[in-house]
Amino acid sequence: MIFSETEITELKNKIQKSNTITLVSHFNPDGDSIGAVSALSHYLISQNKTIKVIIPNEYPSFLEFVMKNVPHIIASKQSEEAKLAFTETDLIICLDFNSITRVGDMLKDSLLESEKIKVLIDHHLYPEKDNFDLIFSKINVSSTSELLYEVMFLLEGDNSFINKRISQSLYLGICTDTGSFSFSCNERRIYEVVGDLVDNGAEPEFVHQIVYNTYSEQRLRLLGFCLCERLRVFPKHGVAFIYLSKSDLRRFNYQIGDCEGIVNYCLSIEGIEFGALITERADRVRLSFRSKHNFDVNVFSKTYWNGAGHKKAAGGHSFEKLDTVIERFIKQIEDIELKKENEN
Repeated sequence: MIFSETEITELKNKIQKSNTITLVSHFNPDGDSIGAVSALSHYLISQNKTIKVIIPNEYPSFLEFVMKNVPHIIASKQSEEAKLAFTETDLIICLDFNSITRVGDMLKDSLLESEKIKVLIDHHLYPEKDNFDLIFSKINVSSTSELLYEVMFLLEGDNSFINKRISQSLYLGICTDTGSFSFSCNERRIYEVVGDLVDNGAEPEFVHQIVYNTYSEQRLRLLGFCLCERLRVFPKHGVAFIYLSKSDLRRFNYQIGDCEGIVNYCLSIEGIEFGALITERADRVRLSFRSKHNFDVNVFSKTYWNGAGHKKAAGGHSFEKLDTVIERFIKQIEDIELKKENEN
């Protein structure tokens, strides 16, 4: 048992005593966040609960297939209704984020100030223990969706909670947070969980096709542009990065989700251990980091870029100009190499 019987019993009691339960994903929701929200929605609906789902902003269109039957509020379009959900509920369950700030500037104060019981289910480092009443946190799992499977299994005592919608949603989360089983997937347990999901309706080929092989023409051209015109490689330092300006995104009619996975191409270059995607957005410059082997991008992101994440996948941001961010990032690359040389 990865959580104590006392913790599971407490969660079960809180769910049983609640008529209305509000689920919350993080800002810029990915497949794991959406998959977990969808799966838990279907589980709680089967428990005859009234569900409210709050998504801070729009999610990529390729994730829509698990949200079709999940009524939800996009806070960036319905901010007052979303904020009201934090008071007109009996229980709040936060999925796939470790800090209240991860729900975005629009919602963070309303969520923090809510006096309702808050439960966290998440797999990121350093959960904000003071801001949640009950925490289910493990970092040695592939995804929040895998962790949620374990929590629901413990709540029921077996896998009787699983149906096709739950299986498909959880599989989506696990698949996307492991890059289709290319990282964070070295533990035996993940395959036991996935096997159970497949036995109960998850369709790996369908999910892979939807997530990884259903691109618009413009998205594919954007990828080509990134690799041909915006890729910078520093072989001496083992680093590569791609950058995109606001005008670049406009040129290719950028849609939410079009940049998903692009940073991973940096790590496909021989000798590169640290990759980044630097993207200029309307309000800030966003940075996405990936690594392999021993370089800790979570520490790097927290140290330099107001960010957080995992050892091998993290993100950050800056309010500086794109050129300044790029210049500063290159200097950091050089400093990392200098530190290595000094250590030797």
